[in-house]
Amino acid sequence: MISTGEEVLHGDITDTNAAWLSRIFFQQGFPLSRRTTVGDHLETLAAEIEHCSLIADVVVVNGGLGPTTDDLTAQAAAVAAGSGLEQSDYWVEQMQEKYRALGREMPHTNLKQAMLPEGAELLKNPIGTACGFAMKLNRAWLYFTPGVPREFKMMVQDEILPRIRERFEHSHAKDCHRFYTFGLSESGIGQQLQDLNVPDEYEVGYRSSLPFIEVKLFSPKGDGMAPQLQHQMIELLGDNVVSVERELPIHVGHVLKERQLHLALQEQFSGGWLTNWLQDYPDSRKALLQGKVVQEKALVSDVQVADPLLAVTVQAPSIMKESGAQLALVSGAEYEEGIPVALITPEGEWAQIIKSKRHYEYRAYRNVIATVMLDMLRRYLDGKPVIGQYEFLTRVR
Repeated sequence: MISTGEEVLHGDITDTNAAWLSRIFFQQGFPLSRRTTVGDHLETLAAEIEHCSLIADVVVVNGGLGPTTDDLTAQAAAVAAGSGLEQSDYWVEQMQEKYRALGREMPHTNLKQAMLPEGAELLKNPIGTACGFAMKLNRAWLYFTPGVPREFKMMVQDEILPRIRERFEHSHAKDCHRFYTFGLSESGIGQQLQDLNVPDEYEVGYRSSLPFIEVKLFSPKGDGMAPQLQHQMIELLGDNVVSVERELPIHVGHVLKERQLHLALQEQFSGGWLTNWLQDYPDSRKALLQGKVVQEKALVSDVQVADPLLAVTVQAPSIMKESGAQLALVSGAEYEEGIPVALITPEGEWAQIIKSKRHYEYRAYRNVIATVMLDMLRRYLDGKPVIGQYEFLTRVR
């Protein structure tokens, strides 16, 4: 894969397209062997295209198909192939139709997006003005795609993968079985899984994304042993596995919906982090009846209590009554002792003061505390001990 653009090369934007393509192609049985990034320089890009066409069977070139002067990919492809550019009248009509549907006239500069290397095969883009194209050069089939993630992903799925499947064997396709852990380090997970017998054709991978570590089991496509092996891994890691095949808030939202339970939040240290997080997913969003952010120290002074644990539990009945929720989660202020958090349910209440063993930036620490709160709720809903054990946190009391 070749990613293009100064903004990608210099880190102004994160190249999520490359990560996505690597994952999808690996699972489909077409693992990438090389990824490079090239800026908006015609000769450099043309040289990289030519080089990759000599060493690979398939090359995906992402970006640089827009209407502006720094969009040079089509021209670079023509230079690499020693050909000229020709206008696709079909794509000109498609762009004009898109603009007509918007009630606008197409700018003349968009004609550049219909200029393709001679003999190139057009790849359709139903949602944007940048078509893609494919061409054979040296040993490789090259596929050129727009950089807009939504357009890129659609073109890969609908235009490129079907062509690759027709031209190449993909017997190495993999299924990916994943689950998410919280409270364990990668080394801790590795140690607990060290005695697991993983067949040679399987692969275990980890992806750390604060505050979770995603564990992935790659198996041969359709292999019936995979669910059993994944179950063994989950059993070895215990209740630090927070969800399987879906992220934690999706899992919690699904259970809340299934049981027709509703939730109220009052956040002080976490500062609305959990409220915003739950808003990202339909089930958890519907289950959340109230999310309050309390200013620093306001919670303690309002109730005139000295005990941080009492401070996070004494307010719960009022916010549950006010919202009509059966469940409540509360985070308190940051004390020297730690940060109090609490879960209140019809069956009882659980509160703890936790403190990090590591130094976190404020934003990351809020994320961790919000996750502890959500994990308490997850444990309650799954019938597990509500108070968990986390390698990087100390439970003060």
